[in-house]
Amino acid sequence: MKAAVLHKFGAVPRYEDFPEPMAGAGDVRIRVQAAALENFDRMAAQGDHYGSQGKFPRFPAIVGHSGAGALADGTLVTFGGSRPPYGTMAEIAVVPKEYAEYICRVPAGIAAGLAAALPAPALTSYLPLKWKAKLEPGQTVLILGATGVAGRLAVRIAALLGAARVVAAGRDASLLRSLPELGASAVVDLKLPDAEVADAIARECGGGYDVVLDFLWGHPAELFFRAVTPHDVGFAKGRTRYVQVGQAAGAVSSLPAAALRTSGLELSGAGGIPPGALPQALEQIWSWVQDGKLTMEIEKVPLSDVSEAWQRKTPGRRIVLVP
Repeated sequence: MKAAVLHKFGAVPRYEDFPEPMAGAGDVRIRVQAAALENFDRMAAQGDHYGSQGKFPRFPAIVGHSGAGALADGTLVTFGGSRPPYGTMAEIAVVPKEYAEYICRVPAGIAAGLAAALPAPALTSYLPLKWKAKLEPGQTVLILGATGVAGRLAVRIAALLGAARVVAAGRDASLLRSLPELGASAVVDLKLPDAEVADAIARECGGGYDVVLDFLWGHPAELFFRAVTPHDVGFAKGRTRYVQVGQAAGAVSSLPAAALRTSGLELSGAGGIPPGALPQALEQIWSWVQDGKLTMEIEKVPLSDVSEAWQRKTPGRRIVLVP
């Protein structure tokens, strides 16, 4: 079969022949129709992700960790999980029995490309907002990293969950201008001088941020901490549930002690969400898609062009590789 094959950490995957995976008892064989090229795939293949060694214990190996494809009876499903050296950017994938319960039937009317691309970034937003931060209707949300693929979906999902005010902060000025159409009440350009960014974050919060979803970390997080740290002695006026999701702007951020003592800031990571939350979350996401309330921009690229696609930037949209 043809597949996107990686020969070492840091290399660019190549379109090559690779032996088909064999399905054991309880495993599920899927004919792949689409596989999204996500940041995780690039980081894992670069060797920079904490899961890189587990994903690629040896080479050569096929890249890709999720996708959409057809079961033996033709049912379109989304899936993830594979046994090294196999991944999902190939003509055939085998889902190990331990991941078989996460195979999800795609509702009628949703194409394979969108089905492959949308669930992962949508869940990356929905689960932290709904389950970790427990966003309630009428609250105010700040999205740090709102011009990325997941960040744009987060703006829309926060609005769909009933947020009264969604402040979108990002680093791509042209994409920032499109975010009010998705539900943003205000935008903050993170490429402005630091003082202007901190002032804008503080100014746009209204009565205070109830929830912050952070895809960036690094320096933008430091500017937020500066913006919300009170200058007067007294008790915190509210709670800000800050959920850290990604580190697109840096792996390290400096957190002043005063920001925790006096701002009402409560920090947590995006993990720790119960597995039982996933079925309800997917059901809600598919419902929004079917109702035309949630979508994303994708660019379909033949799997044979994986080397070129791998090295290309596509701000605000996701490349989907099609075997």
